[in-house]
Amino acid sequence: MEFFDTHAHLDFPDFAADLPQVVTRAEAAGISRIISIGTDLASSRQAVALSERFPKVYAVVGWHPCHASEAPQDFRPELRELARHPKVVAIGETGLDHHHLPSENPSCTAADDDRYKDRQAQIFQQQLEVAAELGLNCVIHQRNAFDATLDQLRPFASKVRGVFHCFGNPPDDMRRILELGSIVSFTGILTFKNAQTVRDSLAAAPPDGFMLETDCPYLAPIPYRGKRCEPAYVREIATLAARVRQCSIEDLSRMTCATARSFFPKMT
Repeated sequence: MEFFDTHAHLDFPDFAADLPQVVTRAEAAGISRIISIGTDLASSRQAVALSERFPKVYAVVGWHPCHASEAPQDFRPELRELARHPKVVAIGETGLDHHHLPSENPSCTAADDDRYKDRQAQIFQQQLEVAAELGLNCVIHQRNAFDATLDQLRPFASKVRGVFHCFGNPPDDMRRILELGSIVSFTGILTFKNAQTVRDSLAAAPPDGFMLETDCPYLAPIPYRGKRCEPAYVREIATLAARVRQCSIEDLSRMTCATARSFFPKMT
């Protein structure tokens, strides 16, 4: 029996002191694949380097929407080069995030918010274009921008699937994602007492419509909540997920790993 951590940030400083031990603990817990996610070009290069260092680690390369203001005007050439690496399995983390806007600063205005949103959309568009060109799927981040994210993904739906990672929306939103041929992924939030909406979405998801992830170092599941998260904790997420799905842990392993292999076909 195996599980995958389909969304980790192994390049973050939180893991600098003990990364080999983190990977070893994951393997001991039955986590047979870890996907390290880039958040800008430097982070993406580190994710690729980690995939070369650890046989069971794979990489996703891209630019996070919260860092859109720092992105080059056109970074598609660099992204294409990174994405052609044999262990790069998708583009991302990309998408839209309208949660924190410039106007939270008294010196900024609504016009600054509009420019910030436009820049995020431009960066998202570039990554969707590269994904379509190279035949890769996208790891999608959205926060307070669900409709806008779906609207921008929709024209690419025949060529690019998305996984809406750290999914926290109700089942009706999940169904709109599934209608585009995309899927969702669940984190340790599943185990939180106040996360019934997330559990409802998991219960309603088709067997081939969801994956598991940690988003480590964030969102450690109970009983580790408040501590650094790491890939080994997929087992705690999976245990709760099996209860929600009313299936065996073995069945959950089979369905989530099959979905991940289908979504990330370069992952061996």
